[in-house]
Amino acid sequence: MTRAFIPYGIYWSTPFAKWQGPISHLNSLKLAANVGKAALDAKCFPMERIDLGILGVTNPQHGVFYGLPWVTGMMGIDHVAGPTVQQACATSARSLQMAAAQVADGSAQCALLIMADRCSNGPIVYYPDPSAPGGTGITERWVLDNFAMDPYARNAMIDTAENVAAKFSIGMAQQHEVAIARYVQYQQALANDRAFQRRYMVDAPITDSGFRKQTGTLSADDGIFATTAEGLAKLKPVKPGGTVTFGSQTHPADGNAGVIVTTREQADEVSLDKAIVVELLGFGQARVEKGHMPMAVAPAVMAALKNARLEIKDVDAIKTHNPFAVNDIAFSIETGFPLEKMNNYGCSLIWGHPQGPTGLRSVIELIEELALRGGGVGAFGGCAAGDSAVAVVLRVSGG
Repeated sequence: MTRAFIPYGIYWSTPFAKWQGPISHLNSLKLAANVGKAALDAKCFPMERIDLGILGVTNPQHGVFYGLPWVTGMMGIDHVAGPTVQQACATSARSLQMAAAQVADGSAQCALLIMADRCSNGPIVYYPDPSAPGGTGITERWVLDNFAMDPYARNAMIDTAENVAAKFSIGMAQQHEVAIARYVQYQQALANDRAFQRRYMVDAPITDSGFRKQTGTLSADDGIFATTAEGLAKLKPVKPGGTVTFGSQTHPADGNAGVIVTTREQADEVSLDKAIVVELLGFGQARVEKGHMPMAVAPAVMAALKNARLEIKDVDAIKTHNPFAVNDIAFSIETGFPLEKMNNYGCSLIWGHPQGPTGLRSVIELIEELALRGGGVGAFGGCAAGDSAVAVVLRVSGG
């Protein structure tokens, strides 16, 4: 047990916007600072209690060198220091683990986690190389080139899905069935005027790039693709001879999310519903054979359960970061957890993938799902670049 807690309701996520959408021109750290301060103010959270900050960001933005101290400075809590974490799609889970460890060992009492990313307009980096012919350096498109090539495994992200599909004999039709099911689950979060999402989702102000004049508000996910059997039937595999289509994989997105991790005593004091207790129970990580990224989620979740002294049969709800439908199918095969019981109310396969914030939105939705159930044990697992994954196990009591 980590002895670290999340105060119920002291978390938030903006809607996610498909890349090159309504917030594609905004510096993700400035936007996250503005959103985070507004969210904590609205919840009447005592900002002076924060003594640790962790920023998760995977795509460099202007000013990211200063990282977390810049973000907390913009939020008006310039006494708060802490690290900036970059672990691709596992950034949120890793940040939760780091915060829980510091709260557990007493080196921090109240940690603020800010996860912010913008896949849109990713930087184009030039690496000088005076020793190369003519002194010509190397240019890297931060987002697109890294999606397209793992420098160690020598494959694209989509190749990892095809490799796992081949390993488990997962065909296109099965992947499309999962994509349709996940889209239907997402509709549950939109029911009754988005009642489920309104439990945690906050608006993102849309301004000019200088954050001077507000021109609009992002209040709901933008750019969601309608998923139907008829539409999927028209799609061909992205790669010749493959099984993965554009309908069975996620899309890059922009957005941010935040959460407080603290002690039991402080969580009880500031929780928006003192009858609900959210305890972080354990964490796990895994790395599988190269070129098989979607397979990493299952062993990471099993490791987290082992650390929490639990088994898969003890889990009431699971959320996954599933950049490919293949992820969930492989997870179900390896763990025995039913496909239909995973990812209620939505997942990154449907609402997109800004990278850093993706896992935290999933964890927040997991908490709310368990609260609606009256409590239970939940697990989140997210694969990440380098054929790795990090997982979180938590318990919600009451609801």
